Amino acid sequence: MPTVLIIDDNAAVAIALEVLFSLHDIAALRAASPSEGLEILGREAVDLVIQDMNFTLETTSGEEGVALFREIRKRHPDLPVILLTAWTHLDAAVELIKAGAADYLSKPWNDERLLTTVTNLIELGQANRALNQRLQRERKAKRELEQNFDLRGLVWQDPATERVLTLACQVARADVPVLITGPNGTGKERIAEIIQANSQVANGPFVVLNCGALPSELIEAELFGADAGAYTGASKAREGKFEAADGGTLFLDEIGNLPLAGQMKLLRVLETGRFERLGSNRERQVKVRVVSATNADLGAMIRAGTFREDLFYRLNVIELRLPPLAARPGDILPLALSFLRGKTLHPSAESALLAHTWPGNVRELKNVMARASLLAQGEVIKALDLGLPVTVAPSPDAEPDREAIVQALARAGGVVAQASAELGLSRQALYRRMERLGIARPA
Repeated sequence: MPTVLIIDDNAAVAIALEVLFSLHDIAALRAASPSEGLEILGREAVDLVIQDMNFTLETTSGEEGVALFREIRKRHPDLPVILLTAWTHLDAAVELIKAGAADYLSKPWNDERLLTTVTNLIELGQANRALNQRLQRERKAKRELEQNFDLRGLVWQDPATERVLTLACQVARADVPVLITGPNGTGKERIAEIIQANSQVANGPFVVLNCGALPSELIEAELFGADAGAYTGASKAREGKFEAADGGTLFLDEIGNLPLAGQMKLLRVLETGRFERLGSNRERQVKVRVVSATNADLGAMIRAGTFREDLFYRLNVIELRLPPLAARPGDILPLALSFLRGKTLHPSAESALLAHTWPGNVRELKNVMARASLLAQGEVIKALDLGLPVTVAPSPDAEPDREAIVQALARAGGVVAQASAELGLSRQALYRRMERLGIARPA
């Protein structure tokens, strides 16, 4: 139950407010003087303060209230304070509102207006506290990751990225294959580098093969090597990626492009560590950690008969799903700043970056920032310098769909007041939409 502290030397006023709040499930504490009020604030958890402006008999200047307010603000900078007085001084009200007072009401007050103000301020305060607590947890988790693991200089801020990194670092030292899934341009190779850097073979080679960048007839030779004359143009023996990665990590990007014949041979290497070069009958033995990645739907490929199910389960001992950039908006501005060449972002540019959907993900963002850095006239990059398409604002009458509400709640850590503010809805309106769409209320 939220708690309000009433600081007023008039017992009748304090009792009236206490009764009013009790009827609306709000607890109330009373203090008859500034010193008593400050003492209570020092030992009790309070969500909001309602304070009088005058305490000494026959005093109407409001100076005592100003002094009390400033002391509360000094000791509790985030605590909302409502000023209440029978002697309204507009100048004093304006100054204190500028100094951070939440509202300024005159006696006698309007119960409905006061309750609305108190309820809104309490909800906002709870949302802000929950947000601050979540941000503190995220900052702590980020510091611990950066201190305990080699993240290869990765720039990130979003909780979704943190979850992927935490799991990647957790499984890095286990000698098991890892499959990284996600759209193109999201940074799957960087995650593979982080796994290698924190693995038991961190000092070994890190070898990359993009299975989608080679003709299918050459992929096997790239993977396993080839003896001279094994295929047209093979004038001398060559080492394959598995041999090059012996004692380290082999990163197979776009694994879904590996032809079926190569899939069968890859499965054997994963099971036994043995393989033969093309054109050779001599078996070779290697010890290689395999990390693979794809943007393809391997499940659909298995059903279509173009990807081996047994290889999928061998590669997919641990799966890391890297979300698209649009699903981790906290990364956008830190990444954009990291791509700049000594320039800064104007607020209009920040808004444009956050509004863009980034179909090309981090790769697209990097290219946009490189172009903007070269073409911007000054040291501050503005929205027009980015060259992004203009985003049409949604109609104010448009309702957010189920996915938008679920994502907003996730970003807000389940705090409905914060999610409703992001969606441009009242708290009650969001509850109504959640009920209509079958979205459970956060615990």
